[in-house]
Amino acid sequence: MGDDNRRWRLRRRPEGPLTPDVFELVTESIDEPAVGEVVVRVLALSLDPANRVWISGPSYRPPVAIDAVMDGFAVGKVVRSRAEGIPEGTLVTGDLGWQDYATRPADEVRKLPHDNKRPVSNYLGVLGVTGLTAYFGLLGVGKAKPKETVLVSGAAGATGSVAVQIAKMWSCRVVGIAGTEAKCQWLTDLGVDATINYREQDVRKALEETCPEGVDLYFDNVGGSILEAALFAMRQGGRVVCCGAISSYDDNKPPASPRGIPGLFIAKRLTMRGFVVTDFERRFSDGIAALAGWIESGHVQVREDRVEGLENAPTGLMGLLAGENIGKRYVHVADQD
Repeated sequence: MGDDNRRWRLRRRPEGPLTPDVFELVTESIDEPAVGEVVVRVLALSLDPANRVWISGPSYRPPVAIDAVMDGFAVGKVVRSRAEGIPEGTLVTGDLGWQDYATRPADEVRKLPHDNKRPVSNYLGVLGVTGLTAYFGLLGVGKAKPKETVLVSGAAGATGSVAVQIAKMWSCRVVGIAGTEAKCQWLTDLGVDATINYREQDVRKALEETCPEGVDLYFDNVGGSILEAALFAMRQGGRVVCCGAISSYDDNKPPASPRGIPGLFIAKRLTMRGFVVTDFERRFSDGIAALAGWIESGHVQVREDRVEGLENAPTGLMGLLAGENIGKRYVHVADQD
């Protein structure tokens, strides 16, 4: 194990769209582990829309402090251990941050399965926080039922693409909203019943055409004007699951909240619930087992968007916020062996 540890530190809060100079790449020594801690070599780093929220100010978790190492979920390999039960060579996942090496208490990392046969990057995506968000959001919060019409925004993204596949497996009629024809075509290949290209179509009118009887369950990843259009398309008694609001993450002055609240909610008896995947942390193993089985059976396809090198993490996040990716975007930091 070398002594150099590249780290991205947050130097200032962003003002407007994210720019690379918000972060600074520094080279420092590796933090020595105390008793009960491990040193983890980061192999793959997750890029998530929530990263932008974490550096803007208070949210569902404390913001990243100025001059602190940027937070980020990652998978890695234990290269030094002073913790019982986690020997060197163990593959783990956790909030390891934007760096080559992370020193963490043993209870802040989770061991990957011993019989792991999947690429480690899968444990950031479909078998990680991303897939679990889709799984618990759609089934645990949204209570999807067979034959219902399910609408998913950001449907070609990391979470949305898993959500549409689970909904199809649940025998729902699924409509996916995405921003390019390539993304819409991929959704069609996944078996989605209808797609809407929000950059080329009037979403509200397209919803009238694709969901003539209304939407039973809306899985919202974007917020903003698309959420507003979806609310008007909801059936009586419909449910809205609020997973994310990426349309406003990169804007210090987000647009006004959707109109029609509470009038629409009263008239249509709608319910809206926000959630964070850690609400279901005690059930993660059940979700991972289910998702792994569906991958094995072919019901869930895996698509990943790899960014090469820790040095490209900021520009990779900027591209994610701009909608460049199809599927799960992550940074390849180091090889496993």
